[in-house]
Amino acid sequence: MTTEDLRAREGAATQGFRIEREGAVATLLLDNGPVNTVDPQLIERLIEVLPSLTGDVSIRCLVIRGKERVFVGGADIRVMRQLDPDIYTTMRRWVEVQRLLELAPKPVIAAMNGHALGGGAELSLACDLRILHARATIGFPESRLGIFPGAGGSQRLPRLIGPHRAKRLMMDGTRLSADEALAEGLVDIVAGEDFDAVVAAEAARLAALPTATLGLIKRAVTEGMELPLSDALAVEAACVRANLDLADAAEGLQAFLDKREPRFSGR
Repeated sequence: MTTEDLRAREGAATQGFRIEREGAVATLLLDNGPVNTVDPQLIERLIEVLPSLTGDVSIRCLVIRGKERVFVGGADIRVMRQLDPDIYTTMRRWVEVQRLLELAPKPVIAAMNGHALGGGAELSLACDLRILHARATIGFPESRLGIFPGAGGSQRLPRLIGPHRAKRLMMDGTRLSADEALAEGLVDIVAGEDFDAVVAAEAARLAALPTATLGLIKRAVTEGMELPLSDALAVEAACVRANLDLADAAEGLQAFLDKREPRFSGR
């Protein structure tokens, strides 16, 4: 699917989501059933469409959000109930969706307009900024169903808040309020009636920054965390060299010397 195909579909409903554009900000609005459940069809469609969104240099910030009072309600229990290894393999491709967001060369916001449970909470962990509505909850309740967060949650959550606390949240199936999630470090911002305005302001702020440089920061951190320090420093060095070729690096340094605000292009 090309970027032109996506632009032709912006604002139009697709099966499971729709794409909206506002300047340099693109919003992927999930709309998959009454509570935005994750099923194999949605996963495959997102794997198809996300590379075009993340690879479009005119998009300088990507926002992921749900509809009404639910961000993402988690996996479709009717699908999971079959306890079929092949189905679980298919559903586990949710980690590929998260990886596309995690490695996106631009900031990604999880705009959790409503409850983010199970697969929804896992999805948010792959994003760079997590904004949760004050009325919403977030958590990993899978253990109460006799399963566990096996689509990225058991690995990303410990990296975010530490292994001991992550185990407790997953074992207990804790569902946190917005304020509790903020205190725990699971989210960055809590917003109430001004939720949409806060998301728009944060997206615009991030979109005005040197996008390609932000992408290199993401690459250095994400790839570096998976490597021994000596190898991670080599990744950092490669990112530094790549940054030298960016127009925004020249613009930012020259703006400092000129004592003016930089005008970043995102390239």
